[in-house]
Amino acid sequence: MSSSDPLQLNQCLPTEFVFQVFTNSPTIQALLFCFFLLLYVMILCGNTAIVWAVFTHSSLHTPMYFFLSNLSFLEICYTTTLVPLMLSNIFDNRKPIPLAGCGVQMFFFVTLGGTDCFLLAVMAYDRYVAICHPLHYTLIMTQRLCIQMVVGSLSLALFLLTALIFTLPFCGHRREINHFLCDVPPVLRLACADTRVHQAVLYVVGILVLTVPFLLICISYVFITTTILRIRSAEGRRRAFSTCSSHLTVVLLQYGCCSLVYLRPRSSTSEDEDRQIALVYTFVTPLLNPLIYTLRNKDVKGALKKSMSSKAASETP
Repeated sequence: MSSSDPLQLNQCLPTEFVFQVFTNSPTIQALLFCFFLLLYVMILCGNTAIVWAVFTHSSLHTPMYFFLSNLSFLEICYTTTLVPLMLSNIFDNRKPIPLAGCGVQMFFFVTLGGTDCFLLAVMAYDRYVAICHPLHYTLIMTQRLCIQMVVGSLSLALFLLTALIFTLPFCGHRREINHFLCDVPPVLRLACADTRVHQAVLYVVGILVLTVPFLLICISYVFITTTILRIRSAEGRRRAFSTCSSHLTVVLLQYGCCSLVYLRPRSSTSEDEDRQIALVYTFVTPLLNPLIYTLRNKDVKGALKKSMSSKAASETP
């Protein structure tokens, strides 16, 4: 085979990936682009409003709102890692992403998503201390401990799964990913090598990141529910439950969708189903977080209204 053979040259070129388009219809592509862009702007605005409200209002300088603002900041970073590249690839003129670029996106996607899961467990512990040990709450949930918990959540999520996956060989110059992001399962399917060890590692990481924090959340809420049921007044029970319902809704959305993608056996999943589920935790969960917490939280709503009214008053001549 001569050195100028196209196949040989193709094998020598660095590996690139392209994402599969949602549809080939230009009209639907334009509609999808506008729809996803609108959702992205709403996610940025909603979560930024929560971060700003917590940062600027001293009444929200409590552990619960500190964790909530960090969760919102994570959602901003998480969606920004995924959505701009996805929007640029909706149309047929798809730009290839090099292997290193795909690895970088996967690293931030996995790290931020894992931090999100650990932070939800930390928020459950915060609710447990607030409801089950209210007299010792300020002594236990100190500012130092809250910062350590957030940093610990990020540190636990910084694992080497991305580096492990990109030690695999990928045959061919340009490979098409049946997804809109460099997620672990679709990239594994493109490797031209035995991936059983990598699949096993993926399940172990999935259990550590999803199952263990979810079990801790469940244990926390067992104690929380037991304590709430002991409250004699119906109004007291309602107020206690209302502080937890928003968090529980987000937990069920986050862990439910991620478990369907990462903990199901590969034989029972399809690439199209994974992509549809990924749309939920890419757009729906980050969008619902600020809506759920603001609509069901009087303190956050009050802080936002006060900020808007003060801004309007300052702009009035």
